[in-house]
Amino acid sequence: MIDLQAGNFLQSSVGNFIIPSERVAHVQIGNNLEHALLVLTKTGYTAIPVLDAKYQLHGLISSPLILDNIMGMERIEFENLSKLCVEDVMNQEIPTLHANDPLVDGLKLLINHPFVCTVDENKYFKGILTRRVVLKQLNAYIQPMYYKEKD
Repeated sequence: MIDLQAGNFLQSSVGNFIIPSERVAHVQIGNNLEHALLVLTKTGYTAIPVLDAKYQLHGLISSPLILDNIMGMERIEFENLSKLCVEDVMNQEIPTLHANDPLVDGLKLLINHPFVCTVDENKYFKGILTRRVVLKQLNAYIQPMYYKEKD
């Protein structure tokens, strides 16, 4: 059995693994749903952070949330895309991490989320911790030990 604690991998800080905010697609709190859907579609993501002008995190907007809000009983109400703003429909109940949190805390959250936003003490958006980055780093950490045990 591989002992991940031996290398302190899980005790590493989340900050070592985040994708910085400058490289993360996002929308502003005042944007309408049409703009948010355009950003989501162009980037290929299903959810992105919602920030204010000071780069503080307020929630996440996703394609399913947008679609839920334009579906009428008998038709898709496309006019709602320009009428509604992201803050009207965004998910505000989202988990967050701080850069100095241990990676094991992020790992727990990534079980149910493809990414987790990282913020500072003032909710200033620092970036995201993604499931992909953690698995990639975990794989790089485990591979040498795995092959060493096989020898």
